Amino acid sequence: MSGDTYLAYDYPLLSAFWTMMVFFLWIMWFVLLFRIVVDIFRDDELSGWAKAGWLVFCIVLPFLGVFVYVIARGKNMGRREIKQARDQQQAFDSYVRETAKGSAPTSSVDELAKLSEIRARGDITDEEFNRAKQMVLSGSRH
Repeated sequence: MSGDTYLAYDYPLLSAFWTMMVFFLWIMWFVLLFRIVVDIFRDDELSGWAKAGWLVFCIVLPFLGVFVYVIARGKNMGRREIKQARDQQQAFDSYVRETAKGSAPTSSVDELAKLSEIRARGDITDEEFNRAKQMVLSGSRH
């Protein structure tokens, strides 16, 4: 038998489980580290030097830095994340409202006022004005 065949006998199911568990915890550790780095930059209460200090602490001594950060400032991490999500939602909602206002259908009075301004400037003739006015009043907007 070749060396590949013996691998299944040398690596039992429990060892595979522990390997997967360690790999999962390793990935979760990096997720936590990245969330902390994002939280450091998101926090407006920290000065630039404090942000630099926390960042260096979390990068140079990652395990200790992350644990100390979670203990010292972890309570407000969720609050800052929720605040940012709410701010983004409000900004999106106001953008949608402003965009919807711009594309709202104009009334016939507004269109007639615009037509009379265009005629007063001399951009259209009286005949074109009367034709456009009839279209606005009849409801067809071509």
